Amino acid sequence: MAHSLFHLAFPVSNIPDTKRFYADGLGCQVGRENAASLILNLRGNQLVAHVTRETLTPQQGVYPRHFGLIFTDEAEWRSLLERAEQQQLHFYQSSKCRFLGTALEHSTFFLEDPFFNLLEFKYYRHFEAIFGEKAFVQIGDVES
Repeated sequence: MAHSLFHLAFPVSNIPDTKRFYADGLGCQVGRENAASLILNLRGNQLVAHVTRETLTPQQGVYPRHFGLIFTDEAEWRSLLERAEQQQLHFYQSSKCRFLGTALEHSTFFLEDPFFNLLEFKYYRHFEAIFGEKAFVQIGDVES
């Protein structure tokens, strides 16, 4: 089976602030760029920031729209959390543990980029919960 990469295009207001947050802050590798777009490598996945003239506004809560990564190694998740803290990135929600003591237990935190895009980074204690554990109906937080 061939390996597939995830691709996401998202709006930004300018390229310099995009590079500061994603490259300097999160450690993304910078790919091709021009005055209107920037390709970023987020741990092997392609993000494409496109400059828009539309007014970008904050989202009310984390639902329905956010993106991010699920880590399969807790130390890597913790390393990114520490990097985000050291780089003084804007935390939309601090790190916390959801569904403690259940098969769905996972650690999570949310960042907000300068353009109000929300990013979630999480680590599941039990790998099977990422796509499985269908007997459970909980997804995310009740309120955010």
